[in-house]
Amino acid sequence: MHPLTPEQAQAFLRATHGDRLEALFVLAVHTGMRQGELLGLRWSDVILDGATLQVRGTLQRVPGHKRIKDPKTASSRRRVTLSAQAVEALRAHRTRQLAERIALGPEWSDEDLVFPGPTGHPLNYRGMTDDHFKRALRRADVPEIRFHDLRHTCVTLLLLGGVHPKIVSEMLGHSTISITLDTYSHVLPTMQRDAAATLERLFGS
Repeated sequence: MHPLTPEQAQAFLRATHGDRLEALFVLAVHTGMRQGELLGLRWSDVILDGATLQVRGTLQRVPGHKRIKDPKTASSRRRVTLSAQAVEALRAHRTRQLAERIALGPEWSDEDLVFPGPTGHPLNYRGMTDDHFKRALRRADVPEIRFHDLRHTCVTLLLLGGVHPKIVSEMLGHSTISITLDTYSHVLPTMQRDAAATLERLFGS
């Protein structure tokens, strides 16, 4: 697990500006969604005016093709509230995608995917990682991490920012809060120090 620091996360997102998949990376950092959940997201699951989305499926690779399957657990099916930055990125992404559809005409495959490949079909995992993600990491001059570490980055920043672990657990789609706390136990010492500092401010002379 190698989460980015707040400064590194900001540098990474700046480095994705203008990239075809900029909105995907913004959502990864701002929501902690899994890679398969992002690539399986449909526009019909997104309510931009309400700043929410529904996680209803995940893109999975099966022999010979890719398909969107139901999430593995009931808790993975969830509603996620979007930040203003995520909504803005999605609006810009939708405009860019519309231009792609018009340019391709009948060659575009309309599968309602928010983050499809250049022709509308499900995005290739390796191409997304090599052509977009790793290139952005190099431009940002931050450590080379896995895509899944963007999820860890989101959670670490939320917990360190004082967001209640129960809320974070629901955002992630964990079945219990104990999974969140056990997985991100590295954050607990800092949270405990912050709690002690809060008590000192409240009861200090």
